[in-house]
Amino acid sequence: MPTDSITLTGLKITSTVGVPPEERSHPQSLEVTVHMCPHQGLSGLNDDIENTVDYARVASEIQSVAVAAPRQLIETLAEAIADTLLAAHPLQHITVEVSKFILPHCDRVTVRLHKSSVA
Repeated sequence: MPTDSITLTGLKITSTVGVPPEERSHPQSLEVTVHMCPHQGLSGLNDDIENTVDYARVASEIQSVAVAAPRQLIETLAEAIADTLLAAHPLQHITVEVSKFILPHCDRVTVRLHKSSVA
């Protein structure tokens, strides 16, 4: 049976991330995509934002996590985003993709992390 989901695709954020110090010397542009599967699904919401995941709030929370602390790995950032959103929203599962645009001759590097809620 398919799982209902809400997806934010290509959210542009900034974060201080990277292994070499020169890469962490200034914030860089990243792109985030999140696939969220709400506990309740998408049926019976009665056209009320309170009954679903407020994706404008999610976008703001993602940017807040991104600027909260410098990190070396985009993998760590993806996990922090997943943990924050799972704690703040009634989600069964979440998949977080974080892309950075740092390697020459490469469009992007993307990590994908999948987590489920413990509830």
